Amino acid sequence: MSHYIVIEGLIGVGKTSLCRILESEWSARLVLEPADDNPFLAAFYADRDRFAFPAQMFYLATRYDQQVRLAQQDLFCDLVVSDYHFAKDRIFAEQTLSGDELKLYDRFAHLLRDRVPRPDLVLFMNASTDVIQRRIQRRAIHAEQVIEAAYLDQLRERYMALWTRYTEAPVYVVDTTDINYVDDLDARTRMLAMIQGWLDGRPVPGSPAPFHAARRDQLDLFGA
Repeated sequence: MSHYIVIEGLIGVGKTSLCRILESEWSARLVLEPADDNPFLAAFYADRDRFAFPAQMFYLATRYDQQVRLAQQDLFCDLVVSDYHFAKDRIFAEQTLSGDELKLYDRFAHLLRDRVPRPDLVLFMNASTDVIQRRIQRRAIHAEQVIEAAYLDQLRERYMALWTRYTEAPVYVVDTTDINYVDDLDARTRMLAMIQGWLDGRPVPGSPAPFHAARRDQLDLFGA
């Protein structure tokens, strides 16, 4: 594949919408997170301690299978865009597993990760928690209505910790709190221009710096 972009973010932040825009505007091949029903999920909700490990391993295997098939395919397009990063699985494993189960999960995940295609760049779409909650309400997906602000805040922190140690591709954090690239054509044009600039190695003025560079600048600013 010529370019592979991963667009990540919390629930309702607009990552899949942006993926679909890239599919429409740039004829990108779209890779969406597998939606297979997890046969352990109902049991997990009933008894988390007992069924957390098989439920998490099912997600790991499903995501890995899709990523391997993606890497093996002979793609006839210039751009592939995905709405999830394989490494996100570890974020959720941290929330459901502990002790020996988490160690065993890590052993499996470590064996698999080298066969997963690496993106050219990662976009992490961020937004304030209250905005995300309003978007979740508008989506009106029943299972999402119980998501609490504390959970979203904790999940955001885990993502930021992931990007802090992630070095396989540049990561760009984009705040979508006041950006509506779905309905606003000017906002869409600006977003596409930023992505094109990052792909070309010529960032457009005003676009976010790579996460690690921005974090270094912040640490230098505060004398850390």
